[in-house]
Amino acid sequence: MTSVRSANSRAATWRNWAGNVTASPQRTVSPSSTEALAEVVRRAADDGLRVKAAGTGHSFTAAAATDGVLIRPERLTGIRRIDREAGTVTVAAGTPLKALNAALAARGLSLTNMGDVMEQTVSGAVSTGTHGTGRDSASVAAQIRELELVLADGSVTRCSAEGTGQERALFDAARVGLGALGVITEVTFGVEPEFLLTAREEPMPFDRVITEFDQLVAENEHFEFYWFPHTDSCNTKRNNRSTGPAAPLPRMRGWVDDELLSNGVFQAVCALGKAVPATVPGIARVSSRALSARTYTDIPYRVFTSPRRVRFVEMEYAVPRAALTGALRELKSLVERSGFRVSFPVEVRTAPADDIPLSTAGGRDTAYVAVHMYRGTPHEAYFSAVERIMTAHAGRPHWGKLHSRDAAYLAGVYPRFTEFTALRDRLDPDRVFANPYLRRVLGE
Repeated sequence: MTSVRSANSRAATWRNWAGNVTASPQRTVSPSSTEALAEVVRRAADDGLRVKAAGTGHSFTAAAATDGVLIRPERLTGIRRIDREAGTVTVAAGTPLKALNAALAARGLSLTNMGDVMEQTVSGAVSTGTHGTGRDSASVAAQIRELELVLADGSVTRCSAEGTGQERALFDAARVGLGALGVITEVTFGVEPEFLLTAREEPMPFDRVITEFDQLVAENEHFEFYWFPHTDSCNTKRNNRSTGPAAPLPRMRGWVDDELLSNGVFQAVCALGKAVPATVPGIARVSSRALSARTYTDIPYRVFTSPRRVRFVEMEYAVPRAALTGALRELKSLVERSGFRVSFPVEVRTAPADDIPLSTAGGRDTAYVAVHMYRGTPHEAYFSAVERIMTAHAGRPHWGKLHSRDAAYLAGVYPRFTEFTALRDRLDPDRVFANPYLRRVLGE
């Protein structure tokens, strides 16, 4: 028997993880099955209410906000089936990536690539284009084999990479669908036997990283780095498959680096920088020297992901990979000549081109530049200035992170943009799944 739990009170305000987005829906519901979720959508449409599904709130935009019916995912979780012969796992859409990773590891399986945060739900991660870094392996959405969705009329449909015609068009678009085409209820990923990754992390000067960037990407399966504003220092990370044996970080070393320095002490220094901005450059110089070189070998999710307990807001842009070094030099010059005080490092990752219409890596090899500011610190001027640099290089904003772009701009940087919006017109002509964010980025 399936059911829907409902809280019919506007007092039940929803907030995202960063606390910069709130919503007061008329109804908040937690369906436990696809059938129950479909009934929620049908009732909402009958009542003239908009519908949005929210995950764990790790998006910084209002992509999931609604004043109508808010679907919460906590009862739509768990692995539905594993097909070892086909190399797939089917999981309910509300399952946190953390739970999926642990469940796969217990069965000797793994995703090929993943982002560095695993608190998100499966559907939230794929719908907003969550990605890690990879020379050959792409985003979480690019690993999808099949989807189940509830459409605006309450019908349930499945689509897969094996489909043709309209089914294949829906599959292509819904892998990064922004919640505009339907509510995802099940996701089938391609998986592989669990493997080991050796992570090599070491400091490196900014100019060397920029000069050797193409070589570092070419020579490593997964390369990323962090540049510390107000310094010439970066911390680099190279992840490559290993035959073993496993050699995880010693428990104490892992706690010191990942919990004490990257979360506990970092929280304190960010708070100090917020209270006394003049201290930020000095703090940055100390922070850039705090993490020393380390090498370890472990199963994938323990290498790819890391805890993020310090709250922040973030903007991230995807630029053509060939434009990355120029854009970064402009960003460094911006920080040096401005009065901005930036306590968070700038994160740089890569992804190969994929074939998803609204993927930030759609049709082009891509580099990502992510900028952050401590929650509660004024960020608008810094983000706007960075955005001007990125858009001058045909940048595409991450769908779940702060940006100011609208449909007119986005149509110019996504060759298949109108293909997506035409599909939306067909599947949701009454805009059951609309909200102000989608109206801005997709048009009315």
